[in-house]
Amino acid sequence: MSEQEFKEITRVLGTNVDGNRLIVFGLSQVRGIGLRYAQLIVRLAGFDPKMRVGYLTEQQIAKIEDIAKNPLKYNIPIWMLNRRKDYRTGEDRHITSSDLSYINKLDVDRMRRIKCWRGIRHALNLKVRGQRTRTTGRGGLIIGVARKKKGE
Repeated sequence: MSEQEFKEITRVLGTNVDGNRLIVFGLSQVRGIGLRYAQLIVRLAGFDPKMRVGYLTEQQIAKIEDIAKNPLKYNIPIWMLNRRKDYRTGEDRHITSSDLSYINKLDVDRMRRIKCWRGIRHALNLKVRGQRTRTTGRGGLIIGVARKKKGE
C-alpha cells in the first residue's frame, strides 16, 4: 500500500466517503447502510476491518456495491434488509443512497393520495407516529400573548 494508491475521497454507492476512515465507518456514511450492515458487507467481501477506505481499488469498490445492492445473492438474512415486501414489486430489497429518499417520498405521496390516517397527518404537517401535540409541534403560529396596555 503505497501513498499513490491512497485517495482522500472515495466514491462508494453514489456517496463521497472520507478516505481516512476505517472501512466499516466509511460504509456507514452511506445513507441506508448502518454499522451492522457495513460490518456484514466487509466480512462477506473478505476485507480487513482495519483497512482505510482510501486504499480500496476499483474492483473492491465494485464488490462492495454488488453486495450492498444484491444482498440476497450473498445469503444476507432477510431481516437485515430495509425494504421487505416492497409495495410495488413485492420482493425483498435493500435500498441505499438517493434511492432511499426518493422511495420514501413516493410512499408518503401514496399515503396522501389514498387518504389514509398517516397520509392525512403528513398532508397537514402534524405528527404522524402518535406523539403528543398538545404542547409541541406548533410551527408557524404567533408565540406569546399580547397584553393590553394600561391606558386602554
